[in-house]
Amino acid sequence: MYLAAPLSRKSTKLSALVIDGINNHDWRAGTRVIRSVLEATGRFTVDVSTSPDKDAPASDWQAWQPSFRNYDVVVNNFNGGHLPDGVRWPRSVEESFEGYLSKGGGFVSYHASNNAFLKWDAYNEMIGLGWRDISFGPALIVDEKEKVVVVPAEQELPPGHGDAHDFVMTMIDPRHPVTLGMPKQWLHPMEQLTHGQHAPANPRHGAIENEVRILTYAYSRDSHRREPMDWVRNWDRGRIYVTMLGHTWRDQKNPNCKCAGFQALLARGIEWAASGKVTIPLPARFPARDTAVLTGVVEV
Repeated sequence: MYLAAPLSRKSTKLSALVIDGINNHDWRAGTRVIRSVLEATGRFTVDVSTSPDKDAPASDWQAWQPSFRNYDVVVNNFNGGHLPDGVRWPRSVEESFEGYLSKGGGFVSYHASNNAFLKWDAYNEMIGLGWRDISFGPALIVDEKEKVVVVPAEQELPPGHGDAHDFVMTMIDPRHPVTLGMPKQWLHPMEQLTHGQHAPANPRHGAIENEVRILTYAYSRDSHRREPMDWVRNWDRGRIYVTMLGHTWRDQKNPNCKCAGFQALLARGIEWAASGKVTIPLPARFPARDTAVLTGVVEV
C-alpha cells in the first residue's frame, strides 16, 4: 500500500482543488483516483469543483467561479473536447486561472485534460504538449541516447494511442524532485500509451525544448518512438506538472490507476506543483521492469 510518512503536528497540509464535470473519460473515476492518492499521503486537503453540464444554462456557467487563489494547486480533470467547438470555461474563469498561475500557483494537467481548450492560447502554453493536429506545431520525443529531440510539425504524427496494454516506464530525469530516487524502469499495467502530442508553433514563453522538462517516457509500439509521459514546466511564476497516465474509462476496472509507480508520480508531481518541493517518500514496494505492483489505496 502506498502510504507516506505521517505528518508531524507542526506540518501544514497543502490544499488541492480538482476541477471536473466534463470529460470524454470517466471523470468521476478520475477524480476519485486523484483524491484517494492525495489523501493517502496525509499531505493534502482536497476539494472538488464540478462544472455545469455542457448544455446547462448560461446563468449556471456564469455562477460557476472556482476560487483558485484559495488553493496551493489546481488539478484539472476537465476536458471539454479538443475541437474548435469544445466546451471552454467562462472567460472570467480562464482569466482568474491565468492570474492565479502567473502569480505563483500550482497546476496539474491530469491525463486527458491536455485535450482541452484548443483555442485557449495560454492553456496551450501551460501544458506544453497537447492532443493537437500535426499542423498545430512541433513535438518532442526521446531518442535512443535519451536526448530530447524536436520533431517539426511537417514531420509529425497525428495524436493517438492503441489499446491499453502493459508497458515499461523509463525515468529520464534522476535529479528532479518528482523523480528523485525512482528506479530507471518499471512496469506499468494496462494503460493507453499516447503518442503525437504537439506544442504551440509560436509560444510566448520560448521554444518548447527549452521550456518543457521531460521526467519519464515510454516506447510506443504504435508510433515506434519514445514518447513523453510526464513533464514539468514553469509559466511565469507558476509551476506545472503534466501526466499522460491515469486513463479511466466507463465500466472498466482501470488497474493502471492502482500502479504504485503511477501513484508516486502523481502524488509527488502534485506536491511539487503546489510547493516547489517534494517530501512524499517513494512507496516501500516499487514496481520493477518486469513486475507491476498494485496498491489498495485507489478507489476507482
